Amino acid sequence: MKTIKTIVLSSLIALSMGAFSTVALAEASDGRISYAPADAIDAVIGKIKEAQAAIDAGKSGDEVYAIIKQGTDLSKEVNANDVVDRARSKANDILKKARTAAKAGDLKTAAEFLPPAEKAFADLKPLI
Repeated sequence: MKTIKTIVLSSLIALSMGAFSTVALAEASDGRISYAPADAIDAVIGKIKEAQAAIDAGKSGDEVYAIIKQGTDLSKEVNANDVVDRARSKANDILKKARTAAKAGDLKTAAEFLPPAEKAFADLKPLI
């Protein structure tokens, strides 16, 4: 009887975990926009170009920082596989250096980091 009780309890726990799995119910909520990896890469590259244009237009460091921050936030949507994620992480590190420089008001240094970041994100497309 004790063995049957253990088996039934274990089965009920396993069934309840499978029936109410958050992964099974996961989908984009109404307030969240989901991007395909290629679209997210294009969006990040667009933000990098927007930041370059803002630097060329003489915008303040805070405005350039905000644009680059939007790009780093969008880069989190690039999630195709482990290889892409590692390459995205390296590209994101370059973009973070530009963001840090822009936050400090050093737009010249930020402008130096943006082209390599753009190339690194463009190099992600063949990996998808």
